[in-house]
Amino acid sequence: MGLTVENNAKKQLLWIGMAAIIMFFAGLTSAYIVRKPEGNWIEFALPNYFLVSTAIIVISSLLLFFIKGRLKANNSIFSLVFSVLILGILFSFFQFKGWEQLVDQGIYLTGAGSNASGSFLYVLTLAHLVHLFGGLIALAYVTVKSRLDAYTINNCLGLELTAIYWHFLAILWLLLFLLLNFF
Repeated sequence: MGLTVENNAKKQLLWIGMAAIIMFFAGLTSAYIVRKPEGNWIEFALPNYFLVSTAIIVISSLLLFFIKGRLKANNSIFSLVFSVLILGILFSFFQFKGWEQLVDQGIYLTGAGSNASGSFLYVLTLAHLVHLFGGLIALAYVTVKSRLDAYTINNCLGLELTAIYWHFLAILWLLLFLLLNFF
């Protein structure tokens, strides 16, 4: 009984944390939506690297759905978790490549030649990336534990919490990507 209550409390804390992140991004996206129609907004296409990173984070999130089945069958989950970690690192890499391409196009965060449109793009993507680094730390931890075969179908809370957070980050990125591309 005590373990279930403790597990539920940890899940609730994760959901509260994600709600706070949602509020943070709701504020940023509201500012984006309000500021854009005011004029002096440079329209530009997102670099293709952001599309590549979108595909990567979606694939990484989908891989996490196979873990419970592998645990039920008493199979190792290390390769799946490690793959998600590598894909998360690749997502980050392509985000940085996208920023490089933006700079090459003359789209800057601040300074001479900067514009609110570029600044919002950098702030939104950087804020997501900061939260993603927390997910990468969690993924690194569960990767080590999965290598040690520490997880079973009855003992996988850390893995479950990490998966929930990673799915959340994937959905958040999809929403940001759609906002930046189509609004």
